[in-house]
Amino acid sequence: MSWKSRVEKPSGSIIPKKWALFLCLGSFCAGMLFTNRMWNVPETKDITRTTSVEAEKLKLVSEGCGPKSKEVRRDPKDIYGEVFKTHNAIQTLDKTISNLEMELAAARAAQESIRSGAPLSEDLKKTGSSGSGKRKYLMVVGINTAFSSRKRRDSVRATWMPQGEKRKRLEEEKGIIIRFVIGHSATSGGILDRAVEAEDRKHGDILRLDHVEGYLELSGKTKIYFATAAALWDADFYVKVDDDVHVNIATLGETLVRHRSKPRVYIGCMKSGPVLAQKGVRYHEPEYWKFGENGNKYFRHATGQLYAISRDLAQYISINQHVLHKYANEDVSLGSWFIGLDVEHIDDRRLCCGTPPDCEWKAQAGNVCVASFDWTCSGICRSADRIKEVHRRCGEGENALWSASF
Repeated sequence: MSWKSRVEKPSGSIIPKKWALFLCLGSFCAGMLFTNRMWNVPETKDITRTTSVEAEKLKLVSEGCGPKSKEVRRDPKDIYGEVFKTHNAIQTLDKTISNLEMELAAARAAQESIRSGAPLSEDLKKTGSSGSGKRKYLMVVGINTAFSSRKRRDSVRATWMPQGEKRKRLEEEKGIIIRFVIGHSATSGGILDRAVEAEDRKHGDILRLDHVEGYLELSGKTKIYFATAAALWDADFYVKVDDDVHVNIATLGETLVRHRSKPRVYIGCMKSGPVLAQKGVRYHEPEYWKFGENGNKYFRHATGQLYAISRDLAQYISINQHVLHKYANEDVSLGSWFIGLDVEHIDDRRLCCGTPPDCEWKAQAGNVCVASFDWTCSGICRSADRIKEVHRRCGEGENALWSASF
């Protein structure tokens, strides 16, 4: 075969024109697509950067660190300090409210006495002018007495209760207030009330209560006494004693001072006698069924001859006197008012010594009694006649009172 014929022979590797056109169009489209992607790269980077910044801002805001909501981190000690200050402020406010409530109770008692025509104590008359800046006393001793007990009162005045200038000195130097406590008769302004008023003008040692006297009303009288005393005098302790009991004032003060730092104390000779359901017997309890089955005993409470309570408890009685229940027996009633409270019961047997020779032997042994009486009589038997003997043999001596440091 010749060279010419070999060249003119069509080859199988030559691309047809139709496919060449398609190939060109495809290359053109691919180039356009590639070119567009390259141009969009800077725009994509900007979008990504912007999205990242916004995401960071959202994160900061969600964590409370945004420019408009910055969290102030405080020292725990500062927080505790503010809590402590708030607590003290609440306590101060609470005490202020309690004082105002007691003054209001005293003012109401004075107003009710005036309206009812009942005799008004000189101490109660001074309440309105005393204001809130009352002096602080160690204790207020209220001697429970009755209209028929004039001889008992005179025997107490002649023995352990200072009189005249000595009583004023006792108040000023030792911070001890002593008053006989009595209400008024059923016929207010009658002969019995006038006799007590004359006695008070002579001695100036009687606290008149807005209360109708009566043996079955002792629980109510005790409640009114503590409320009135707390309103008149700001004292650490309030004491109730019967007018047929001998008391050594200095020894009583020294005993109470030991418990001055305690907020709520109830001091006396604690007992738990049987609940008497039988009618007609002494100390019968009409509400015996509240104490369970027959034969049950009362809860622990101080015997009624002498007991003391701290200021907080006297305030509690003053504020809640209208809802405190009265049982037949006064000492049981007082104990019931504290049974559900956070109160420390202090059993001190020196507050219930017997008459000579019991208190005399104890005094000789250096253990002077606070109070002396006969259990069989719930006081000193024939006290108007015998209290002088008890005072001579069991008294602490006058020097003990004036040399005592409370």
